[in-house]
Amino acid sequence: MRAAALAGAVALALTACGSDGGSDDETPGAAGTSAAPTGGGGDGELVIGTLLPQTGSLAYLGPPEIAGVDLAVQEINENGGVNGKDVVVHHADSSDADHGDVAPQSWTDLQSKGVQAVIGAASSSVTQLVVDDITNAKVVMVSPANTATSLSGYSDFYFRTAPPDTVQGSALGNLILDDGVTSLGILVFNEEYGTSLRDVVKSTVEAAGATVTYGNKDEEFDPTSSSFADPVAGVMTSNNGGAPEAIAIIAFEQTKSIVPELVAAGYEGRIYMVDGNTADYSKDFEAGTLAAWTSQGTIPGSYPNDDFKARMLEVDPDLTDYAYGPESYDAAILVALAALKGGGVDGATIQENMAAVSGADGGTKCTGWKECADLVTAGEDIDYEAVSGAGPFNEDNDPSSAFIGIYGYNDDNTITWKKAVEGSVEG
Repeated sequence: MRAAALAGAVALALTACGSDGGSDDETPGAAGTSAAPTGGGGDGELVIGTLLPQTGSLAYLGPPEIAGVDLAVQEINENGGVNGKDVVVHHADSSDADHGDVAPQSWTDLQSKGVQAVIGAASSSVTQLVVDDITNAKVVMVSPANTATSLSGYSDFYFRTAPPDTVQGSALGNLILDDGVTSLGILVFNEEYGTSLRDVVKSTVEAAGATVTYGNKDEEFDPTSSSFADPVAGVMTSNNGGAPEAIAIIAFEQTKSIVPELVAAGYEGRIYMVDGNTADYSKDFEAGTLAAWTSQGTIPGSYPNDDFKARMLEVDPDLTDYAYGPESYDAAILVALAALKGGGVDGATIQENMAAVSGADGGTKCTGWKECADLVTAGEDIDYEAVSGAGPFNEDNDPSSAFIGIYGYNDDNTITWKKAVEGSVEG
Protein backbone atom coordinates (compact mmCIF):
# COMPACT_ATOMS: atom_id res chain seq x y z
CA MET A 1 0.00 0.00 0.00
CA ARG A 2 1.31 3.46 -0.74
CA ALA A 3 0.14 6.80 0.52
CA ALA A 4 -1.73 8.83 -2.07
CA ALA A 5 -1.08 12.54 -2.12
CA LEU A 6 -4.50 14.09 -1.88
CA ALA A 7 -5.09 17.72 -1.04
CA GLY A 8 -6.18 18.88 2.39
CA ALA A 9 -8.18 17.34 5.17
CA VAL A 10 -11.82 17.37 4.20
CA ALA A 11 -14.72 17.09 6.60
CA LEU A 12 -17.23 14.35 5.92
CA ALA A 13 -20.47 13.86 7.81
CA LEU A 14 -22.23 10.56 7.33
CA THR A 15 -25.85 10.60 8.39
CA ALA A 16 -28.15 7.61 8.36
CA CYS A 17 -30.53 8.69 5.62
CA GLY A 18 -33.24 6.67 3.97
CA SER A 19 -36.58 6.71 2.26
CA ASP A 20 -39.76 4.81 2.69
CA GLY A 21 -38.52 2.35 0.06
CA GLY A 22 -42.03 1.88 -1.23
CA SER A 23 -41.86 3.57 -4.60
CA ASP A 24 -40.01 3.13 -7.83
CA ASP A 25 -38.60 6.19 -9.59
CA GLU A 26 -38.34 6.24 -13.37
CA THR A 27 -35.82 8.82 -14.48
CA PRO A 28 -35.18 9.52 -18.16
CA GLY A 29 -33.15 12.65 -17.51
CA ALA A 30 -32.35 14.87 -14.58
CA ALA A 31 -33.21 13.56 -11.13
CA GLY A 32 -36.60 14.56 -9.93
CA THR A 33 -38.33 14.13 -13.29
CA SER A 34 -40.41 11.08 -14.11
CA ALA A 35 -41.86 9.37 -17.10
CA ALA A 36 -44.10 6.46 -17.92
CA PRO A 37 -42.34 3.14 -17.38
CA THR A 38 -40.31 2.04 -20.37
CA GLY A 39 -39.61 -1.67 -20.51
CA GLY A 40 -37.18 -3.78 -22.47
CA GLY A 41 -35.35 -1.08 -24.37
CA GLY A 42 -37.55 -2.03 -27.30
CA ASP A 43 -36.96 1.33 -28.97
CA GLY A 44 -33.20 1.09 -28.49
CA GLU A 45 -33.20 2.72 -25.07
CA LEU A 46 -30.70 1.72 -22.44
CA VAL A 47 -32.72 0.86 -19.33
CA ILE A 48 -30.76 0.70 -16.06
CA GLY A 49 -32.16 -0.54 -12.76
CA THR A 50 -30.70 0.21 -9.36
CA LEU A 51 -30.91 -2.22 -6.46
CA LEU A 52 -29.70 -0.01 -3.63
CA PRO A 53 -30.65 0.36 0.06
CA GLN A 54 -33.59 2.65 0.70
CA THR A 55 -34.49 0.83 3.94
CA GLY A 56 -32.67 -1.32 6.47
CA SER A 57 -29.35 -1.01 8.25
CA LEU A 58 -27.52 0.35 5.18
CA ALA A 59 -30.15 2.92 4.24
CA TYR A 60 -27.66 5.72 4.91
CA LEU A 61 -25.68 4.52 1.88
CA GLY A 62 -28.66 4.73 -0.46
CA PRO A 63 -28.90 8.49 -1.07
CA PRO A 64 -25.31 9.06 -2.29
CA GLU A 65 -25.37 5.88 -4.38
CA ILE A 66 -28.67 6.80 -6.02
CA ALA A 67 -27.45 10.38 -6.53
CA GLY A 68 -24.31 9.07 -8.22
CA VAL A 69 -26.37 7.05 -10.70
CA ASP A 70 -28.80 9.90 -11.33
CA LEU A 71 -25.91 12.32 -11.92
CA ALA A 72 -24.42 9.99 -14.52
CA VAL A 73 -27.76 9.51 -16.29
CA GLN A 74 -28.37 13.26 -16.29
CA GLU A 75 -24.93 13.88 -17.78
CA ILE A 76 -25.41 11.20 -20.43
CA ASN A 77 -28.83 12.45 -21.51
CA GLU A 78 -27.74 16.08 -21.61
CA ASN A 79 -25.04 15.03 -24.08
CA GLY A 80 -26.92 12.95 -26.62
CA GLY A 81 -27.78 9.81 -24.67
CA VAL A 82 -26.68 6.36 -25.81
CA ASN A 83 -26.98 5.73 -29.54
CA GLY A 84 -29.21 8.78 -29.77
CA LYS A 85 -31.65 7.65 -27.06
CA ASP A 86 -32.09 8.90 -23.51
CA VAL A 87 -31.12 6.45 -20.77
CA VAL A 88 -33.95 5.45 -18.44
CA VAL A 89 -33.30 4.43 -14.83
CA HIS A 90 -35.62 2.64 -12.40
CA HIS A 91 -34.74 2.73 -8.69
CA ALA A 92 -35.67 -0.21 -6.46
CA ASP A 93 -34.96 -1.01 -2.81
CA SER A 94 -32.45 -3.72 -1.87
CA SER A 95 -32.86 -3.29 1.91
CA ASP A 96 -30.39 -5.52 3.81
CA ALA A 97 -29.68 -9.19 4.51
CA ASP A 98 -32.01 -9.17 7.52
CA HIS A 99 -34.87 -8.41 5.12
CA GLY A 100 -33.95 -10.98 2.51
CA ASP A 101 -37.32 -10.95 0.75
CA VAL A 102 -36.96 -7.35 -0.46
CA ALA A 103 -34.16 -7.64 -3.04
CA PRO A 104 -35.62 -10.64 -4.91
CA GLN A 105 -38.98 -8.89 -5.15
CA SER A 106 -37.27 -5.72 -6.38
CA TRP A 107 -35.34 -7.69 -9.01
CA THR A 108 -38.58 -9.25 -10.26
CA ASP A 109 -40.01 -5.75 -10.63
CA LEU A 110 -36.91 -4.46 -12.42
CA GLN A 111 -36.87 -7.45 -14.74
CA SER A 112 -40.48 -6.75 -15.71
CA LYS A 113 -39.35 -3.27 -16.75
CA GLY A 114 -36.79 -4.73 -19.13
CA VAL A 115 -33.57 -3.49 -17.53
CA GLN A 116 -30.37 -4.51 -19.30
CA ALA A 117 -28.09 -3.59 -16.38
CA VAL A 118 -28.52 -3.43 -12.61
CA ILE A 119 -26.40 -1.20 -10.38
CA GLY A 120 -26.23 -2.72 -6.89
CA ALA A 121 -26.47 -4.19 -4.43
CA ALA A 122 -24.57 -2.37 -1.69
CA SER A 123 -24.36 -5.38 0.64
CA SER A 124 -22.41 -8.45 -0.49
CA SER A 125 -24.92 -10.68 1.31
CA VAL A 126 -27.84 -9.06 -0.51
CA THR A 127 -26.02 -9.51 -3.81
CA GLN A 128 -25.70 -13.21 -3.04
CA LEU A 129 -29.52 -13.40 -2.85
CA VAL A 130 -30.05 -12.19 -6.42
CA VAL A 131 -26.80 -12.39 -8.39
CA ASP A 132 -27.57 -15.78 -9.94
CA ASP A 133 -31.03 -14.73 -11.11
CA ILE A 134 -29.72 -11.47 -12.56
CA THR A 135 -26.64 -12.79 -14.31
CA ASN A 136 -28.37 -15.95 -15.58
CA ALA A 137 -30.83 -13.61 -17.30
CA LYS A 138 -27.79 -12.10 -19.09
CA VAL A 139 -28.32 -8.79 -17.35
CA VAL A 140 -25.13 -7.00 -16.32
CA MET A 141 -24.83 -6.44 -12.56
CA VAL A 142 -22.40 -3.76 -11.32
CA SER A 143 -22.06 -3.22 -7.59
CA PRO A 144 -20.64 0.09 -6.37
CA ALA A 145 -20.02 -1.25 -2.85
CA ASN A 146 -19.63 -5.06 -2.69
CA THR A 147 -16.33 -6.06 -1.11
CA ALA A 148 -16.66 -9.78 -0.26
CA THR A 149 -13.72 -11.71 -1.70
CA SER A 150 -16.00 -14.59 -2.72
CA LEU A 151 -17.56 -12.38 -5.41
CA SER A 152 -14.31 -11.96 -7.37
CA GLY A 153 -14.81 -13.60 -10.75
CA TYR A 154 -18.27 -14.79 -9.74
CA SER A 155 -19.83 -14.38 -13.18
CA ASP A 156 -18.94 -12.90 -16.56
CA PHE A 157 -21.97 -10.64 -16.06
CA TYR A 158 -21.01 -9.48 -12.53
CA PHE A 159 -18.71 -6.45 -12.08
CA ARG A 160 -17.93 -4.09 -9.22
CA THR A 161 -16.40 -0.63 -9.00
CA ALA A 162 -15.45 -1.08 -5.33
CA PRO A 163 -12.41 -3.22 -4.49
CA PRO A 164 -12.61 -6.60 -2.74
CA ASP A 165 -11.73 -6.85 0.94
CA THR A 166 -8.18 -7.81 0.07
CA VAL A 167 -7.57 -4.08 -0.39
CA GLN A 168 -9.61 -2.60 2.49
CA GLY A 169 -8.58 -5.41 4.85
CA SER A 170 -4.93 -4.89 4.04
CA ALA A 171 -5.25 -1.12 4.44
CA LEU A 172 -6.98 -1.48 7.81
CA GLY A 173 -4.51 -4.10 9.00
CA ASN A 174 -1.56 -1.92 8.06
CA LEU A 175 -3.15 1.12 9.69
CA ILE A 176 -3.46 -0.89 12.91
CA LEU A 177 0.15 -2.06 12.66
CA ASP A 178 1.42 1.45 11.91
CA ASP A 179 -0.17 2.56 15.19
CA GLY A 180 2.01 0.06 17.01
CA VAL A 181 -0.77 -2.34 18.00
CA THR A 182 0.40 -5.85 18.93
CA SER A 183 -2.85 -7.29 20.34
CA LEU A 184 -6.13 -6.90 18.44
CA GLY A 185 -9.66 -8.00 19.26
CA ILE A 186 -12.24 -8.12 16.48
CA LEU A 187 -15.96 -7.76 17.11
CA VAL A 188 -17.38 -9.15 13.88
CA PHE A 189 -20.85 -10.26 12.87
CA ASN A 190 -21.43 -13.63 11.27
CA GLU A 191 -22.24 -12.34 7.80
CA GLU A 192 -20.43 -12.66 4.44
CA TYR A 193 -19.14 -9.10 4.46
CA GLY A 194 -17.96 -9.31 8.06
CA THR A 195 -16.15 -12.63 7.98
CA SER A 196 -14.53 -11.90 4.61
CA LEU A 197 -13.09 -8.61 5.85
CA ARG A 198 -12.12 -10.13 9.21
CA ASP A 199 -10.08 -12.83 7.49
CA VAL A 200 -7.98 -10.30 5.57
CA VAL A 201 -7.39 -8.04 8.59
CA LYS A 202 -6.43 -11.07 10.67
CA SER A 203 -3.95 -12.43 8.13
CA THR A 204 -2.42 -8.97 7.64
CA VAL A 205 -1.73 -8.25 11.31
CA GLU A 206 -0.66 -11.80 12.15
CA ALA A 207 1.83 -11.82 9.27
CA ALA A 208 3.55 -8.89 10.99
CA GLY A 209 3.61 -10.61 14.38
CA ALA A 210 0.54 -9.12 16.05
CA THR A 211 -1.98 -11.36 17.83
CA VAL A 212 -5.74 -11.54 17.22
CA THR A 213 -7.02 -12.25 20.72
CA TYR A 214 -10.72 -12.44 19.89
CA GLY A 215 -12.95 -12.57 16.82
CA ASN A 216 -11.35 -15.63 15.30
CA LYS A 217 -13.38 -18.31 13.52
CA ASP A 218 -16.46 -19.33 15.56
CA GLU A 219 -16.19 -16.16 17.68
CA GLU A 220 -18.52 -14.08 15.50
CA PHE A 221 -21.77 -12.64 16.87
CA ASP A 222 -25.28 -12.97 15.50
CA PRO A 223 -26.11 -9.76 13.57
CA THR A 224 -29.77 -10.04 14.60
CA SER A 225 -28.97 -10.23 18.32
CA SER A 226 -30.61 -7.70 20.64
CA SER A 227 -27.66 -7.69 23.04
CA PHE A 228 -23.91 -7.67 22.49
CA ALA A 229 -22.87 -7.99 26.12
CA ASP A 230 -21.41 -11.47 25.62
CA PRO A 231 -19.04 -10.66 22.72
CA VAL A 232 -17.94 -7.46 24.50
CA ALA A 233 -17.25 -9.44 27.67
CA GLY A 234 -15.33 -11.95 25.57
CA VAL A 235 -13.09 -9.40 23.90
CA MET A 236 -12.49 -7.54 27.18
CA THR A 237 -10.86 -10.62 28.76
CA SER A 238 -9.23 -12.08 25.64
CA ASN A 239 -5.72 -10.70 26.16
CA ASN A 240 -4.44 -12.86 29.04
CA GLY A 241 -7.47 -11.89 31.10
CA GLY A 242 -7.45 -8.26 30.06
CA ALA A 243 -8.45 -6.17 27.07
CA PRO A 244 -6.44 -6.03 23.84
CA GLU A 245 -4.64 -2.82 22.83
CA ALA A 246 -7.15 -2.27 20.01
CA ILE A 247 -10.56 -3.49 18.90
CA ALA A 248 -11.81 -3.53 15.32
CA ILE A 249 -15.59 -3.39 15.02
CA ILE A 250 -16.79 -4.97 11.77
CA ALA A 251 -20.54 -4.44 11.78
CA PHE A 252 -23.36 -2.21 10.60
CA GLU A 253 -25.91 -0.53 12.89
CA GLN A 254 -25.03 -3.01 15.65
CA THR A 255 -22.19 -0.56 16.34
CA LYS A 256 -24.67 1.78 18.04
CA SER A 257 -25.25 -0.90 20.69
CA ILE A 258 -21.69 -2.21 20.87
CA VAL A 259 -20.04 1.13 21.66
CA PRO A 260 -22.09 1.77 24.84
CA GLU A 261 -21.23 -1.76 25.98
CA LEU A 262 -17.52 -0.99 25.54
CA VAL A 263 -17.93 2.28 27.45
CA ALA A 264 -19.67 0.46 30.31
CA ALA A 265 -16.90 -2.14 30.35
CA GLY A 266 -14.30 0.61 30.78
CA TYR A 267 -12.42 -0.03 27.56
CA GLU A 268 -9.44 2.35 27.13
CA GLY A 269 -7.65 1.15 23.98
CA ARG A 270 -8.03 2.09 20.31
CA ILE A 271 -11.09 1.51 18.11
CA TYR A 272 -11.06 0.84 14.37
CA MET A 273 -14.08 0.67 12.06
CA VAL A 274 -14.81 -0.18 8.43
CA ASP A 275 -17.00 1.12 5.62
CA GLY A 276 -20.11 -0.51 7.08
CA ASN A 277 -19.95 1.58 10.25
CA THR A 278 -17.57 4.50 9.70
CA ALA A 279 -20.44 6.95 10.08
CA ASP A 280 -21.70 10.06 11.85
CA TYR A 281 -22.58 9.18 15.46
CA SER A 282 -23.10 12.74 16.68
CA LYS A 283 -26.72 11.94 17.61
CA ASP A 284 -25.93 8.56 19.14
CA PHE A 285 -23.05 8.94 21.62
CA GLU A 286 -21.90 11.50 24.15
CA ALA A 287 -19.37 14.03 22.87
CA GLY A 288 -15.84 12.71 22.96
CA THR A 289 -16.80 9.02 23.09
CA LEU A 290 -15.06 7.92 19.91
CA ALA A 291 -12.28 10.53 19.99
CA ALA A 292 -11.25 9.22 23.43
CA TRP A 293 -10.33 5.92 21.78
CA THR A 294 -8.49 7.64 18.91
CA SER A 295 -11.05 5.93 16.71
CA GLN A 296 -10.40 5.59 12.99
CA GLY A 297 -12.24 4.02 10.07
CA THR A 298 -11.75 3.00 6.45
CA ILE A 299 -14.01 3.55 3.43
CA PRO A 300 -13.08 2.35 -0.09
CA GLY A 301 -12.70 5.09 -2.68
CA SER A 302 -10.83 8.35 -2.90
CA TYR A 303 -12.65 11.26 -1.30
CA PRO A 304 -14.69 13.14 -3.96
CA ASN A 305 -13.38 16.56 -4.87
CA ASP A 306 -15.42 19.71 -4.33
CA ASP A 307 -16.58 19.85 -7.94
CA PHE A 308 -18.00 16.33 -7.89
CA LYS A 309 -19.65 16.90 -4.51
CA ALA A 310 -21.28 20.06 -5.85
CA ARG A 311 -22.61 18.13 -8.85
CA MET A 312 -24.04 15.44 -6.57
CA LEU A 313 -25.70 18.12 -4.44
CA GLU A 314 -27.39 19.51 -7.53
CA VAL A 315 -29.02 16.09 -7.96
CA ASP A 316 -29.85 15.66 -4.26
CA PRO A 317 -29.50 18.88 -2.20
CA ASP A 318 -30.11 16.94 1.03
CA LEU A 319 -26.95 14.85 0.78
CA THR A 320 -24.66 14.87 3.80
CA ASP A 321 -22.88 11.64 2.86
CA TYR A 322 -20.93 10.87 -0.32
CA ALA A 323 -19.80 7.29 0.40
CA TYR A 324 -19.95 5.14 -2.74
CA GLY A 325 -21.48 7.99 -4.75
CA PRO A 326 -18.41 8.12 -7.04
CA GLU A 327 -18.43 4.34 -7.49
CA SER A 328 -22.13 4.45 -8.42
CA TYR A 329 -21.51 7.22 -10.94
CA ASP A 330 -18.63 5.22 -12.44
CA ALA A 331 -20.83 2.12 -12.70
CA ALA A 332 -23.51 3.94 -14.69
CA ILE A 333 -21.01 5.68 -16.98
CA LEU A 334 -19.19 2.42 -17.71
CA VAL A 335 -22.44 0.60 -18.55
CA ALA A 336 -23.44 3.37 -20.95
CA LEU A 337 -19.99 3.52 -22.58
CA ALA A 338 -20.05 -0.25 -23.06
CA ALA A 339 -23.44 -0.02 -24.78
CA LEU A 340 -22.18 2.83 -26.96
CA LYS A 341 -19.01 0.98 -27.93
CA GLY A 342 -20.92 -2.20 -28.76
CA GLY A 343 -23.64 -0.39 -30.64
CA GLY A 344 -26.39 -2.15 -28.68
CA VAL A 345 -28.16 -1.98 -25.33
CA ASP A 346 -28.65 -5.70 -24.66
CA GLY A 347 -26.91 -7.20 -21.65
CA ALA A 348 -24.58 -9.38 -23.71
CA THR A 349 -23.27 -6.41 -25.70
CA ILE A 350 -22.74 -4.39 -22.53
CA GLN A 351 -20.92 -7.30 -20.85
CA GLU A 352 -18.61 -7.80 -23.84
CA ASN A 353 -17.43 -4.17 -23.75
CA MET A 354 -17.24 -3.33 -20.01
CA ALA A 355 -13.57 -4.23 -19.59
CA ALA A 356 -12.52 -2.47 -22.78
CA VAL A 357 -14.12 0.90 -21.91
CA SER A 358 -12.64 0.71 -18.40
CA GLY A 359 -9.17 0.75 -19.95
CA ALA A 360 -8.32 -2.92 -19.58
CA ASP A 361 -6.97 -2.96 -23.15
CA GLY A 362 -5.33 0.46 -22.95
CA GLY A 363 -6.48 3.47 -24.92
CA THR A 364 -6.82 7.23 -24.64
CA LYS A 365 -7.48 8.44 -21.10
CA CYS A 366 -10.72 10.34 -20.71
CA THR A 367 -13.04 11.59 -17.99
CA GLY A 368 -16.81 11.96 -17.86
CA TRP A 369 -19.40 10.93 -20.41
CA LYS A 370 -18.95 13.50 -23.18
CA GLU A 371 -15.20 13.26 -23.53
CA CYS A 372 -15.21 9.46 -23.44
CA ALA A 373 -18.29 9.09 -25.66
CA ASP A 374 -16.80 11.36 -28.33
CA LEU A 375 -13.70 9.16 -28.44
CA VAL A 376 -15.74 5.95 -28.63
CA THR A 377 -17.91 7.40 -31.41
CA ALA A 378 -14.72 8.27 -33.29
CA GLY A 379 -13.69 4.63 -33.08
CA GLU A 380 -10.90 5.06 -30.53
CA ASP A 381 -10.09 2.77 -27.62
CA ILE A 382 -10.51 4.51 -24.26
CA ASP A 383 -9.19 4.30 -20.71
CA TYR A 384 -11.98 5.71 -18.53
CA GLU A 385 -10.54 7.54 -15.53
CA ALA A 386 -12.91 6.69 -12.70
CA VAL A 387 -14.07 9.42 -10.33
CA SER A 388 -13.53 6.93 -7.51
CA GLY A 389 -9.90 6.42 -8.55
CA ALA A 390 -10.47 2.73 -9.34
CA GLY A 391 -8.35 1.15 -12.07
CA PRO A 392 -9.57 -0.81 -15.12
CA PHE A 393 -11.37 -4.12 -14.59
CA ASN A 394 -9.12 -7.13 -14.19
CA GLU A 395 -9.85 -10.73 -15.24
CA ASP A 396 -12.16 -11.16 -12.22
CA ASN A 397 -14.18 -8.04 -13.16
CA ASP A 398 -12.79 -6.30 -10.07
CA PRO A 399 -11.06 -2.91 -10.29
CA SER A 400 -7.35 -3.62 -10.81
CA SER A 401 -6.46 -0.94 -8.27
CA ALA A 402 -8.36 1.23 -5.81
CA PHE A 403 -8.04 3.82 -3.08
CA ILE A 404 -9.04 3.36 0.55
CA GLY A 405 -9.88 6.49 2.52
CA ILE A 406 -8.70 6.76 6.14
CA TYR A 407 -10.96 8.76 8.48
CA GLY A 408 -10.59 9.98 12.06
CA TYR A 409 -13.25 10.84 14.64
CA ASN A 410 -13.83 14.33 16.02
CA ASP A 411 -15.01 15.27 19.51
CA ASP A 412 -18.60 15.48 18.26
CA ASN A 413 -18.43 11.89 16.90
CA THR A 414 -18.37 13.00 13.27
CA ILE A 415 -15.58 11.95 10.94
CA THR A 416 -12.88 13.77 9.00
CA TRP A 417 -11.01 12.48 6.00
CA LYS A 418 -7.31 12.13 6.84
CA LYS A 419 -5.62 10.52 3.85
CA ALA A 420 -5.99 7.79 1.26
CA VAL A 421 -3.87 4.79 0.40
CA GLU A 422 -3.87 2.92 -2.89
CA GLY A 423 -3.56 -0.79 -3.39
CA SER A 424 -3.56 -3.19 -6.31
CA VAL A 425 -6.05 -6.02 -6.69
CA GLU A 426 -4.93 -9.50 -7.66
CA GLY A 427 -6.71 -11.14 -10.54
